[in-house]
Amino acid sequence: MRAPDPTSEQAIAESRLRSITTPHRPPPDIPPTFQAFRTAGITAPTKPRVRILLAIAVTAAIVAAIYAWRSQPEPQPLPPPPAAAPQPAPSPSPTGTVTIDITGKVRKPGVCTLPTGSRVTDALQAAGGLRQGTTPGTINLARRLIDGEQIIVGPQPPGAPPPNPALADPSTTTIDLNTATLAELEQLPGVGEVLAGRILDYRTTHGGFHTIDQLREISGIGPRKFEALKPKVHV
Repeated sequence: MRAPDPTSEQAIAESRLRSITTPHRPPPDIPPTFQAFRTAGITAPTKPRVRILLAIAVTAAIVAAIYAWRSQPEPQPLPPPPAAAPQPAPSPSPTGTVTIDITGKVRKPGVCTLPTGSRVTDALQAAGGLRQGTTPGTINLARRLIDGEQIIVGPQPPGAPPPNPALADPSTTTIDLNTATLAELEQLPGVGEVLAGRILDYRTTHGGFHTIDQLREISGIGPRKFEALKPKVHV
């Protein structure tokens, strides 16, 4: 029996029928993934399309990064702290008091108490001032007051004792180192407020003075100052 001629109309029709009824099988050299896409009618993207997709993805990532960077809150500078109002300097509080007796030509004679370190002029003001027509005379208005002293303003009667022997004749009167006040120690030659405070501190720390020579142990009292103080004090 002779084979049919492939160019005949019957052979052509049978070939078309087989291509329609027989499922299409991809060549064996195509990977399974692409075979599934091809079976489903999806073709793999071409290189130009891949480049376009990559460019779009990169552009979208850059835009997202710029948006995220711009959306960050900008730090606001802190306002400067309010200027502190100047505080008034505290007024020095007295560390103690002195009690004196002021009499003579003043408006309000009598006993008055003043802060330690007050002067004679402060005592005159506490006594109401001088009487009309009266002058302070030889009274040293700038002298520091000593606790327990008496101030007589105006002329004294003949033969009257001096109001304060320690001030009237300092060359013959001595001060007790164990009982003297700060103001009394300041009356000593070459002794100011600072050195007088050191003497009081030494007396408190060592339980008092036992000998005059202990003054040499105080800072600020050298040999020359000690010789000047020695005849003015006693224990």
